[in-house]
Order: sequence, then C-alpha cells, then structure tokens
Amino acid sequence: MLPSPPPRAPAYKSGPGTALQASAARPAAMSWLCVLLTWALLAQLGLGTGEEDSACCGPIVPRKEWRALPSRCIQELKLPVRYVVVSHTAGSSCDTPALCRQQAQNVQHYHAQTLDFCDVGYNFLIGEDGLVYEGRGWNTKGDHAGGTWNPISIGITFMGNYMERSPPPRAIRAAKSLLACGVAQGALLSNYEVKGHRDVQKTLSPGDQLYEIIQKWPHYRE
Repeated sequence: MLPSPPPRAPAYKSGPGTALQASAARPAAMSWLCVLLTWALLAQLGLGTGEEDSACCGPIVPRKEWRALPSRCIQELKLPVRYVVVSHTAGSSCDTPALCRQQAQNVQHYHAQTLDFCDVGYNFLIGEDGLVYEGRGWNTKGDHAGGTWNPISIGITFMGNYMERSPPPRAIRAAKSLLACGVAQGALLSNYEVKGHRDVQKTLSPGDQLYEIIQKWPHYRE
C-alpha cells in the first residue's frame, strides 16, 4: 500500500514573494516523486516494497524477500551502539537484485552451515545493485568482528572483493543512507564511529579501495 501523498500546495498568486513560496513547495514535491520512483523500482525488480523507517530511510530488502533461512540467534544488542564496522565479503560481487539475493543466500549458507553461526554474520549486506539486504538487523548481535567488537557494533558488509576495485556509487550511497537511518531509529548514537574491519581485527577487509573510501567519511575513526 502506497503512503498518502503530501497535502496539495495552495495556489499562489503573482506578486512579491511568489517565487520564494513556489521554491519552498518544490522540495516536498520532489521528495514525494522520489518516494514514488523508489516504490515503482522495487516493484519492477520483484522485491516488493522493502521496509522504510519513519525517517524516510531508503528501502531495506527484508530477509523473507531474499529467502533467508530462519535465524537461531538469541543475543540482542544494547541499543544505541557507538560503533559500525565496515567489511567486505571478499567473494563474488552482484549488480542485480537476482544476483544479490543469491549472493546473500550464499553468505548465509557459508556462515550458518560451514562456520556454524546462528545466522549470517552481518547485520546488513550491501549489494552493487544499490540495495541494502537485511542480515541480523539492528537488534541482534552479529558475528563479524570478533568477541570484543561484536557486542558493541553494527556490522555492515559490501558483497564483493574491494582490494583492487571500488564499489559503485549507488552502493556507497546505500550504506550512508543506512547509517543515517540507524541514527534516526535510535539504533546508532548520533556521534557513532565508523571503523574498517582491518581496524579491529587482523584482516585485509574491507579491501584497500573500500577502506580508502570509508576513511573519508565524517564518522570514520581509526
């Protein structure tokens, strides 16, 4: 079900201040157009409507949409958390919803079946299709950065290997939007800190190219 459109703007008469009034009405109209386009795109891609929070966050593809196996996790995070750990899967990338659904399934299968995790290890996964895929979500402790950091952080991973190449801009935008959503929902502190996986564990993740990108984010702290 589509959300209700914004109220119709009153008719403006010509005269002093008309241009200012008209320009003030444009942001609401443009915002509504973006919402409609997002819903239409998701429907066309066969991903339903995703989930949008009350702060107008970008759509998050829920677990049921990518056919996740049931979670066996029981440990919850104490929200809001201060830290976000960014990683890469170091495996295959995906640039379409169909491929990213499959890749999310592959990661979960490896974590749950081979490593015997209670679920996919990450709280969220980012695809090169520009969509965010729900892993354990905001409330559940992940298995992505070791025993010290898992209980105090949200783990987001980019699906792919970013040692020698960078994620496309749409994937970076999706990650930034997700972090803004976390603050809006009260899952992240407003002064949260972003760390690369290699900052908290001995690893090459999130890859040289992605690491260089996140180091320029305003919330990054080494």
